[in-house]
Amino acid sequence: MHHGELPVFINPPCPWLPGVDVIHDFTVTRRHGEARGAEFYQDALRYAQSQWLAGKPAQAILQLDKAWMADLTDEPDFPEARSSPYHALAWILRHSADGNRGFPGNPVRHFQHLASRMSGPRAELRAWRAWLCMHLAERVLPRAGFPRDGRQIAREGLWIPSLGRALEAVATLGWPGEWLAARDAMVESDANF
Repeated sequence: MHHGELPVFINPPCPWLPGVDVIHDFTVTRRHGEARGAEFYQDALRYAQSQWLAGKPAQAILQLDKAWMADLTDEPDFPEARSSPYHALAWILRHSADGNRGFPGNPVRHFQHLASRMSGPRAELRAWRAWLCMHLAERVLPRAGFPRDGRQIAREGLWIPSLGRALEAVATLGWPGEWLAARDAMVESDANF
C-alpha cells in the first residue's frame, strides 16, 4: 500500500475491539518497549482489529494474546473501562470458524500450547488466561475441525484444568473484574448455539 492510500478491509469490524482506519504492524506495540500498561493494551487491541479487518483472524488472535500480557492491576474495573479480549476472541472465532473470513488456524490447539509452555512476566496468570481461552474456543468452534493436541497430552501427561478452575485462578490473579468478562463471554457463546 502506498502512502495516502486507504486500506482495503476484507472483514467487518469486531464490535469488541477499538475502531481503526489503518492496518497496523508490529511497531504499534513495539513502540512501548518494556512498558505493558493501558496504552500498550489498547494498541494490542487496535493491532488485533486491524489484522482481523485485513482478513487475518489467526494474526488477530495472536495480538489478543499480546493484550493479555498487559499489567492493568492499577486500572479501573475491567469490563467497564475497556473492550473485552474474551468477547473479541469469541466474536472472531465465531465469524472465522468456516474459513471464509481468513485462516483461523486451530485456536484450541494454539491456546493449549500457549498455556502449557508459558514463560516470561506474569507467566502463571497468562497461562490461566490461555486455559480460559482454550475452553472458550472449544465452546465456539466445532470440535471436529478444531481438536486439542492429543499427542502432547499423552506424551507430556498434560493436565488440562477445568473451566471452573481457570476462572477461579483468573479471579484471584487477574485484573479487577476480568473473570466476570471471561465468564460473560462463555455464557454468551453458549447462548449462540
